[in-house]
Amino acid sequence: MHSTPSSTKTWSSRLTFLCATVGASIGLGNLWRFPYVAGENGGGAFIIVYLAIILLLCVPLIMVELAMGRRGGKSPVMTMISLCREGKHSGFWTAIGWLSVISPVCALCFYAVVAGWSLDYVLHAIRGIFISISPGDAERQFNDLLASPHRLILWYTLYIAATVCVISMGVRRGIEAVTSFMLPTLFFMIIVLVIYGHIEGAPGAAWKFMFTPDFSSLTWKSLLMALGQALFSITVGTGALLTYGAYLSRDISLPGSSWLIAISDTMAALLAGLAVFTIVFASGLDPAGGPGLMFISLPVALGGMPGGYIFSVVFFVLVFFAAFTSSLAMLEPFVTFMEDKGYQRVKMSVLSGSVIWLVGLTAVLSFNLIKDFKPLSLIPLYQDKNMFHIIEFSVSNIMLPLTAFLIAVFAGWVMSAKLLREEIGIRDDTAFLLWRLLTRYVAPVGVGCVLVFGLIS
Repeated sequence: MHSTPSSTKTWSSRLTFLCATVGASIGLGNLWRFPYVAGENGGGAFIIVYLAIILLLCVPLIMVELAMGRRGGKSPVMTMISLCREGKHSGFWTAIGWLSVISPVCALCFYAVVAGWSLDYVLHAIRGIFISISPGDAERQFNDLLASPHRLILWYTLYIAATVCVISMGVRRGIEAVTSFMLPTLFFMIIVLVIYGHIEGAPGAAWKFMFTPDFSSLTWKSLLMALGQALFSITVGTGALLTYGAYLSRDISLPGSSWLIAISDTMAALLAGLAVFTIVFASGLDPAGGPGLMFISLPVALGGMPGGYIFSVVFFVLVFFAAFTSSLAMLEPFVTFMEDKGYQRVKMSVLSGSVIWLVGLTAVLSFNLIKDFKPLSLIPLYQDKNMFHIIEFSVSNIMLPLTAFLIAVFAGWVMSAKLLREEIGIRDDTAFLLWRLLTRYVAPVGVGCVLVFGLIS
């Protein structure tokens, strides 16, 4: 028997569900990591591999997580307990639920630090600080931000407070209302920036960098990077799909929704790449700059272009929107779990936000006051890592890949194929056979490789 959530914890429509879920998947990685990783690993060749992975591995896993979430109808922990009881499976598999609650909370401890930088930069853009800024001044400005614990704590605190405020208002009045506004606005801003870049920037160089296939640049490491980027770009194993799936009504198609989520996320990454690199190449800047690309190179590029004032504001508001919709999906799994245990949502939102804020202070101060504090340096995996990098590595390289791997194995080898087929709604026998082969063999191997690669790289 599947569980049915109350009307206050269901999406009001398929569109609002898609806004929330796509918003959860589009984050900071889409705006800078995907484009430059693609460019460094064969450009168009990497993107071809990436799209194949989305098709063959990610879409089937999105269906699985949404189906599991809707079947349980509760928080990830309670959903897994319910699924294990229904199928008489080992209680070991409830680890998926616990990881899906704990991992995103830990992720928010470092993600909110970086996201808080975008608020600082929105203010700078509004004040016109980026106009005609030199590369040296842009680098100094970024370093000054990192060296100032007071500024970092201010923006970090405001960011956490805003996330808590929205989550405390619930699914419809909070998550749904915010993402239904932010996601369409986010796509509009990306398209505006793409058009601007094609008018004032260097579109030819950007298209060549991103889409010219160079298969000689592809390596096994490139393939594994494409796997990891694809999996976590669309939030597989992060708890978001399990949680948001629990709020789905039964008349919503899971295959159709899964395709829309994957396509929307991929389009956002590709468009963001075009928006960024048309501007970067026009200014002769290094396209492979990581965080520096966003917070050092782009202010310089935008500040020296016609209309740079307006478009620098648009860009950093875009960064904030992309980060914020993802952050909501990080806090919601834990809060809904506490709700299932009988606690009040508002109190749990504030309490969990306070704990995250306190733990995350160690990540904030890792850029200044305690940057040389490396408490786990005796452990090879954490050698030379301060608190920010300890939390980031643990979540990105261990907890999230492990959760995705367990989900792949559970769906492919433990759960009833009949139950999954019924829940997902795949009617065609050939389509179901293909889906079953992908979830049973391709997904566990692929995600397992990402997990191992993340630990040894």
